[in-house]
Amino acid sequence: FQTSVAGLGGCPYAKGATGNVATEDVVYMLQGMGIDTGIDLDKLIDAGVFISDFLGRKPNSRAATALLNKRAG
Repeated sequence: FQTSVAGLGGCPYAKGATGNVATEDVVYMLQGMGIDTGIDLDKLIDAGVFISDFLGRKPNSRAATALLNKRAG
Protein backbone atom coordinates (compact mmCIF):
# COMPACT_ATOMS: atom_id res chain seq x y z
CA PHE A 1 0.00 0.00 0.00
CA GLN A 2 1.28 3.45 -0.84
CA THR A 3 0.41 6.05 1.77
CA SER A 4 1.79 9.31 3.11
CA VAL A 5 2.05 10.55 6.69
CA ALA A 6 -0.77 13.02 7.43
CA GLY A 7 -1.89 12.65 3.81
CA LEU A 8 0.71 15.23 2.80
CA GLY A 9 1.88 15.36 -0.75
CA GLY A 10 0.34 16.05 -4.10
CA CYS A 11 1.50 17.33 -7.42
CA PRO A 12 3.09 20.79 -7.58
CA TYR A 13 1.66 21.24 -11.09
CA ALA A 14 -1.95 20.34 -10.26
CA LYS A 15 -3.44 22.99 -8.00
CA GLY A 16 -5.32 21.44 -5.08
CA ALA A 17 -4.12 17.91 -5.83
CA THR A 18 -3.96 15.82 -2.71
CA GLY A 19 -1.33 13.28 -1.81
CA ASN A 20 -1.78 9.61 -1.15
CA VAL A 21 -4.21 8.34 1.44
CA ALA A 22 -3.02 9.16 4.95
CA THR A 23 -0.93 6.43 6.56
CA GLU A 24 -2.81 7.04 9.81
CA ASP A 25 -6.12 6.22 8.10
CA VAL A 26 -4.83 2.97 6.62
CA VAL A 27 -3.25 1.85 9.92
CA TYR A 28 -6.49 2.71 11.78
CA MET A 29 -8.52 0.69 9.25
CA LEU A 30 -6.20 -2.32 9.37
CA GLN A 31 -6.12 -2.33 13.18
CA GLY A 32 -9.92 -2.07 13.18
CA MET A 33 -10.00 -5.19 11.00
CA GLY A 34 -7.86 -7.01 13.57
CA ILE A 35 -4.71 -6.91 11.44
CA ASP A 36 -1.57 -6.32 13.51
CA THR A 37 0.50 -3.70 11.71
CA GLY A 38 3.24 -3.40 14.31
CA ILE A 39 2.73 0.37 14.13
CA ASP A 40 1.98 2.48 17.20
CA LEU A 41 -0.89 4.62 15.89
CA ASP A 42 -0.51 7.27 18.59
CA LYS A 43 3.17 7.78 17.75
CA LEU A 44 2.36 7.85 14.04
CA ILE A 45 -0.23 10.56 14.65
CA ASP A 46 2.29 12.55 16.70
CA ALA A 47 4.80 12.28 13.85
CA GLY A 48 2.17 13.51 11.39
CA VAL A 49 1.35 16.49 13.59
CA PHE A 50 5.06 17.34 13.92
CA ILE A 51 5.64 17.15 10.17
CA SER A 52 2.48 19.12 9.37
CA ASP A 53 3.40 21.85 11.85
CA PHE A 54 6.94 22.03 10.47
CA LEU A 55 5.66 22.39 6.90
CA GLY A 56 2.88 24.76 7.89
CA ARG A 57 0.31 22.45 6.30
CA LYS A 58 -2.90 21.04 7.69
CA PRO A 59 -2.83 17.25 8.23
CA ASN A 60 -5.22 15.40 5.94
CA SER A 61 -6.04 12.34 8.06
CA ARG A 62 -9.57 11.65 9.25
CA ALA A 63 -8.39 9.12 11.83
CA ALA A 64 -5.79 11.52 13.22
CA THR A 65 -8.33 14.35 13.42
CA ALA A 66 -10.81 12.17 15.31
CA LEU A 67 -8.23 10.71 17.69
CA LEU A 68 -6.64 14.11 18.38
CA ASN A 69 -10.09 15.51 19.22
CA LYS A 70 -10.66 12.55 21.54
CA ARG A 71 -7.30 13.24 23.25
CA ALA A 72 -8.26 16.88 23.77
CA GLY A 73 -11.42 15.75 25.52
